[in-house]
Amino acid sequence: MNFDFSDDQKSLKDQARKFLSDKAGAKVTRRVLDDGGASYDQSLWRAVAEMGWLGAAIPEQHGGLGLGRLELCVLAEELGRALAPIPFSSTAYFFAEALMLAGSEAQKTALLPKVAAGEVIGCFASSEGPGAPTPSSMQAKFDGAKLNGAKVPVTDGDCASHAVVVAKEGAGVSLVLVDLNQSGVMRATLKTLDPSRGHAKLEFKNAKAERIGAAGQGWELAESVLDRAAVLIAFEQVGGSQACLEMATEYAKSRYAFSRPIGSFQAIKHKLADMYVAIEVARSNAYYGAWALSTEAGELGFAAAASRAAASDAYYMCAKENIQTHGGMGFTWEVDCHLYFRRAKLLALQAGSPAVWKEKLVKRLERRNVA
Repeated sequence: MNFDFSDDQKSLKDQARKFLSDKAGAKVTRRVLDDGGASYDQSLWRAVAEMGWLGAAIPEQHGGLGLGRLELCVLAEELGRALAPIPFSSTAYFFAEALMLAGSEAQKTALLPKVAAGEVIGCFASSEGPGAPTPSSMQAKFDGAKLNGAKVPVTDGDCASHAVVVAKEGAGVSLVLVDLNQSGVMRATLKTLDPSRGHAKLEFKNAKAERIGAAGQGWELAESVLDRAAVLIAFEQVGGSQACLEMATEYAKSRYAFSRPIGSFQAIKHKLADMYVAIEVARSNAYYGAWALSTEAGELGFAAAASRAAASDAYYMCAKENIQTHGGMGFTWEVDCHLYFRRAKLLALQAGSPAVWKEKLVKRLERRNVA
């Protein structure tokens, strides 16, 4: 069985890398960090929208390119490699996927073309503080027309125009669509380890909202959205991990100690080899997840959890070892190692921590074995 991407998808990957090497990269991420007033690069966001990437998986009848989710996986890897400081994942992996999964035809027609054009920035709000959210822990409430409660932290909630919110409705949980540009919504920007991806606390006070999907089915729908997003985030993490390995390898070849390149020392060789192995394990799981996502296979739950756990572990390890390979220089602001470490820590928490996904994988395997 061939799990590799097609020639067309590889061509898309090459084009995306060339585009992002010119339009994104550490220099753009640093610009956002140094700005202090913006959590994403607006010029890069417009350029990505013009390339049609936001609509890669959105059907043509709703204003997208209709390419598919494999192409979105390809783009995700390159965006992760380039540390793109834009709300792409919140909009394309979470918000658009939620609409395509459970939105009404009217909701899709109204919003998906604007998502594809970059006019709508979306986010997904489920967390209400420390700890993994559960149906019983939900405090935000939806009465069929108005939403009340708070969500924190919300990735890209500071710049999003719309949100899909997980909220209590009666005895169950529902997904709720909210326009954030209304008087019933208040935002408070949060400080995080990686300011190039904004986070916020969203408070809703009788905010106008409408349900996505059937009442009471919100938790199952949210889990489906998270599974889809987990695979796509895993590709971002693989891309970032690969960039760390290449950065560390290049430095190990050019940095000399005792008249020898440091890459000739066994300790450095072992670091680079361990990074390579971790990336290959993560990539294999991510490809498994991409297959399950693109074919809507019943194994998606297992593949998503496995890819998410492996990619999170790989990115953290590669970002950490990249710093160690650079030695004292790796800890300084001037060297780009810390940018990847920041993003690795951030992505490890988006959509749930590795511990949460490992527990999901175990529980899903247990349920399957019992059945």
